Amino acid sequence: MQLRKTLLVGLVASVLLAGCSSEQDTLAMSPLPQIENQFNPRVIWDKSVGSGVGKYYSHLSPVWQGSTVYVADRTGVVKAFEVDTGKELWATDLSEKAGFLSSRLPALLSGGLTVSGERLYVGTEQAKVIALDTTNGKVEWESSVAGEALSRPVVSDGLVLIHTGNGLLQALNETNGSAVWSVNMDTPSLSVRGESAPAVAYGAAIVGGDNGRISAVLMSQGQLIWQQRIAQMTGSTEIGRLNDVDMTPVISNNIIYAIAYNGNLVAMDMRSGQLIWKRDIGSVNEMVVTDDHIFIVDQNDRILSLRKNDGVTLWTQSDLLHRNLTAPEMYNGYLVVGDVEGYLHWLNMADGKFVAQHRVDGSGLLSRPVVAGDKLMVQAKDGKVYLYTR
Repeated sequence: MQLRKTLLVGLVASVLLAGCSSEQDTLAMSPLPQIENQFNPRVIWDKSVGSGVGKYYSHLSPVWQGSTVYVADRTGVVKAFEVDTGKELWATDLSEKAGFLSSRLPALLSGGLTVSGERLYVGTEQAKVIALDTTNGKVEWESSVAGEALSRPVVSDGLVLIHTGNGLLQALNETNGSAVWSVNMDTPSLSVRGESAPAVAYGAAIVGGDNGRISAVLMSQGQLIWQQRIAQMTGSTEIGRLNDVDMTPVISNNIIYAIAYNGNLVAMDMRSGQLIWKRDIGSVNEMVVTDDHIFIVDQNDRILSLRKNDGVTLWTQSDLLHRNLTAPEMYNGYLVVGDVEGYLHWLNMADGKFVAQHRVDGSGLLSRPVVAGDKLMVQAKDGKVYLYTR
């Protein structure tokens, strides 16, 4: 059996560089920028959901559909709230009874929540995918998959797609969870912890791999259409050779936008996989793509705005280096990112300047902020969920 190691980005480099003062200085967290707020976001409500993710590297975040918000913690607590009032609609616990003991075994939810129609889907580190009824939280089906379900489930064309920690893209029947097909993404022995959730369009699933490739898979048959490498293993250290594509590729006007850790930011033709342009920028974070721009947080926590048609950098914000930023989100005309100390930073999308900053939660932020209509949801590491308006 091949031993596969997974590494946590943000902490890895500082551990390997211990003892080298000059390089440690380079990786030191930037001090909190001092800014004058142009506005003060208002908390509508906040709710506690279990114990959160604690010290684990997990991107569990809320999802929203209609008038309901769905949230979960790592141990298996899942709750539904009314978005406008914060009223709890239902709660369920997916942890398992530990034999005759009163204690329970945690469910280890990992892959993020997905809501589609009348079902809520979530994956676990114990290689399971679970479907819940959105009206009452009852389990509709539970299926075993080939490895840790580290990606967010993606629902399309009657299938639930999940990218497992051992590199398989698997399709389950949306109705009953039965296995339909699987495709091996050729995973290396060393990778960043996390897997790319696929993007879907025109009957194809576009997914990133831990081998630095983007793959297109025909969803009706589970057949590989094409693969394109966007990163090479060129570093002199194990960390330098990591080239995972852990983010969800973005499809816009038949062009795929994707980025690899220690790799490139690329634009690709969806039909052929051929590169249109590429930039030497690396990240594992999701990106924001608008009609004209791309906004990313790179692996050193620089925030960049790039021109969509050729990848030219328009502005760079470097005052939050090594603050372990969340992926960015666009809300109310601003770019919003969270950091490890629990602050939300609001940036002007035209020039990257700070317009507001406030502390959400002392436990820190890891998951991407989520837009719910005209509101913004944030889930802290301790499990507390906040709903904001500008």
